[in-house]
Amino acid sequence: MNKSVSIGAVVVLSSVLVACGSNPKRTAQTANASGATVNPVTIDGVDDGTQIDPDSIAGRAPKERVIFFDFNKSEIRPEYLEIITQHGRYLAQNPTGRARLEGHTDERGTREYNIALGEARAKSIARMLQLQGVSSAQLRTVSYGEELPVDEGHNEASWGKNRRVNIIYEVEVQN
Repeated sequence: MNKSVSIGAVVVLSSVLVACGSNPKRTAQTANASGATVNPVTIDGVDDGTQIDPDSIAGRAPKERVIFFDFNKSEIRPEYLEIITQHGRYLAQNPTGRARLEGHTDERGTREYNIALGEARAKSIARMLQLQGVSSAQLRTVSYGEELPVDEGHNEASWGKNRRVNIIYEVEVQN
């Protein structure tokens, strides 16, 4: 009995570790409470490759949607304050708009530290947006840590591109 419990625990633990070690894969669509399909909008368009409707909330949102951070910091750099202010004004004036704030880090640091730092970066943007009247219901924060780099290099130029928060507008498409 003890041997089978130990083997079972090892199998479960191995499965968990394998799942934790894989890169997260974004799903192109998810359903919300009203039954509508939510398509995440990326910097370049909807994840499924279709163009953003320029008359939709996501299509009218400010175009600059990446905020970069200094090494080991979650404080917003002064050059990004105006961009965040534009998003805050826009979301406050469009209460049906929803944004996901995705925090990212470079590869340095432990996995746990990078997840926490990515979350702190996303939350610092969320706090600034909420100070401008954006409802917390309009915002969602997520941290990918080091898992989704935009530049795979191992130098300061690459790391600087990876220390960021992406502001992703989500649009609903009725089924």
